[in-house]
Amino acid sequence: MVDVENYAWLIWIVVALGLGALEIATVDFTFLMLAGGALGGSAAAAVGAPFPVQAIVAAATAMVLLGVVRPAVHRRFRTHRPPTSIGVGGYRGRSAVVLETVTATGGSVRIGGETWSARSDNHDVLAAGEHATVVEIDGATAVVERAEAPHDTTP
Repeated sequence: MVDVENYAWLIWIVVALGLGALEIATVDFTFLMLAGGALGGSAAAAVGAPFPVQAIVAAATAMVLLGVVRPAVHRRFRTHRPPTSIGVGGYRGRSAVVLETVTATGGSVRIGGETWSARSDNHDVLAAGEHATVVEIDGATAVVERAEAPHDTTP
């Protein structure tokens, strides 16, 4: 018969590997910290500690990792960048330079190196050389408004 106490360290490592596999599925760094706790339990088992001590070491290690290490790792890998839009939604808020006078019915602007047909959002007349901000894209026409100051919000 196999003596489980002699292989307790191996059981803790198997638990750590299982938690590591769960971490791959969630990528939230929680199961990774619990796996670290299981490795602590494995270390306690390897030095011959009884099971209650192994469990306490595993729990204490996991708690320290969850309370101290996880927040730091979370901050490092989870940046709070605003979501970038793609397609025509990515043009909203971008800066444009008026190439031909823009009125409520037509004109043209340059947006990030591309020339777009344009029209004014609020019936303003924007002269060539003025800066505008893209309000929306309507088909192949950029709907723009006069910009406060020239800036580019290119993602």
